[in-house]
Amino acid sequence: MPDVYGRNLDLNLLRVFAVVAEAGSVTEAASRLYLTQPAVSAALRRLTATIGAPLFVRSGRGVALTSRGERLRASLKPHLGALIDAALAPPTFDAKTCERTLRLGLSDTAEVWLLPPLLRALEREAPRMRVVAVPVQFRTVGAALAGGVDAAITVADDLPSNVRRRPLLKTGFTCLYDPRHARLRKLTEAQYFAHDHVIVSYNGDLRGFVEDLLGKTRRIRCSVASFSNLGALIDGTAMLATVPEIVADDIRAVRAHLRTKPLPFEVQPGYMELLWPAATDDDEACKFAREKIVQIARPLSKR
Repeated sequence: MPDVYGRNLDLNLLRVFAVVAEAGSVTEAASRLYLTQPAVSAALRRLTATIGAPLFVRSGRGVALTSRGERLRASLKPHLGALIDAALAPPTFDAKTCERTLRLGLSDTAEVWLLPPLLRALEREAPRMRVVAVPVQFRTVGAALAGGVDAAITVADDLPSNVRRRPLLKTGFTCLYDPRHARLRKLTEAQYFAHDHVIVSYNGDLRGFVEDLLGKTRRIRCSVASFSNLGALIDGTAMLATVPEIVADDIRAVRAHLRTKPLPFEVQPGYMELLWPAATDDDEACKFAREKIVQIARPLSKR
């Protein structure tokens, strides 16, 4: 195969040539190309020197192709058009054959309700796609999106303008407990603060959002970094856990003997969002995954 890519020919010169040949005028071609007339003339001189034969002759106020120029235009036209079509054509995406690896940033709560049904959906519709799930939370999600995560699902505060966001679902909070050990009829605020608690703290300390909300300190027996093992920690103890309702539902699906009580004080619901970099707006594989995530979240938001 000849080394056509290594030859000393600037392919941009061929585009200038094609526009001049079509316009029949260097001035008109310069206007179409958003270049100056001297720049177009210089490009034609470079192309002529590279080819080693004149391509245009003057004709009235314009230019006309030489025989060599006619042959070049005839050979160039179908190929240049195909290149432009390839560059401007919308991307093709086939979920069945796509081998993309998606990096998803998931809060620990999202990993529970989202990842199993998402993997089942991909198995059916996009069997070659893979998922790498990385943990995120509201303090780290911005850096994760800037660092190559394709999408994230978590609660988020302020984010850069180049991050898109779509509300997925909102969830209130509830008190999860084991009724065999914590005897709660109607949970009062006094009872709530009299019990031991297990909390989730992303700071790795003994302070949670209830302390920030009410300015009161609970009797915290244990602080963990995620919601994933709360069911096991509560089971068989008198400890209470204040968790999102969607987390409580998932825990009770496995440990049906656990119960929930409404909190004895008002807590604003949390809003889970789908977040993604604006640069992936037109990424077909990412769009496909985002659509699946929205479909999975839709029935949960109606609970």
